[in-house]
Amino acid sequence: MSLSKQEWLALEKKAHELRNLCLDTTYWAGSGHIGGGMSSIDILTILYHKYLNIKKDDPNWADRDRFILSKGHAGIAYAPVLCDYGYNDLEQLKTFNLTNSKMGIHLDANKVVGVDASTGSLGHGLPIAAGTALAARVLGKSYKTYCLTGDGELNEGSIWEAVLSINNFNLNSLITFVDRNHCMIDGDTEEVMKLEPLADKFAAFGLVVKEVDGQNIKELCEAVDFALASDRPVIIIADTKKGAGIKMIEGDYKWHYGAIDEDLYNRCKSELDEYFKARIERVEREAK
Repeated sequence: MSLSKQEWLALEKKAHELRNLCLDTTYWAGSGHIGGGMSSIDILTILYHKYLNIKKDDPNWADRDRFILSKGHAGIAYAPVLCDYGYNDLEQLKTFNLTNSKMGIHLDANKVVGVDASTGSLGHGLPIAAGTALAARVLGKSYKTYCLTGDGELNEGSIWEAVLSINNFNLNSLITFVDRNHCMIDGDTEEVMKLEPLADKFAAFGLVVKEVDGQNIKELCEAVDFALASDRPVIIIADTKKGAGIKMIEGDYKWHYGAIDEDLYNRCKSELDEYFKARIERVEREAK
């Protein structure tokens, strides 16, 4: 389905709000995985505000689409999405990762409404998503499963075992994203453990690969539309920037996890406003 200018602008506005909430949550917590949180915001935005077939008043609806955050440390971005959507009280974000909070640094499906699987140990989410998609087939359900992995997470062998299963069982109801922000906790992915040629690797495992600008909502939506129409499993490699929207941390692996004080917080807020302005200008140039 084509993305209208009005819808694109609305998604940009929501993504801007969620980037700010991610920053707010990092500030309230004192620190967090802000780099990988910011790089994944656009993917989370289109899923929760365009594609996921879910119900605000019934988060456990049996026929809902499933979303698995395989890169569970991006909970600092996922928690704001779930609270903003209405599944959880926004006030809970002020206690994120603090003692006795329901909002732990890796979101617990037994404590946070809307979380389909507890993740955090890398490499677990995609195998869970594959099982969820296979369960839909066995049960005769039509729901879709979406999974978001990180590129550093692709070092885990269980990811590639899951990809083998996704291909073997032709799980085309599962749509997988790779947040390809090129950084992991201790360096550039290509310096720590080379991934390229990444698209060729996934293709060799039998998946259909789409490579897009992961900070371009229009391209992301086009990729999801393609995947929904495909009779084969699709993986979307979303080329992103660590810390997207905040110039001072963009592309810096040292901001895989970081602390935000008041001065830094105010500077980040200003940079997010500038980023949003530039994104709206792109919509005005490119929207039909």
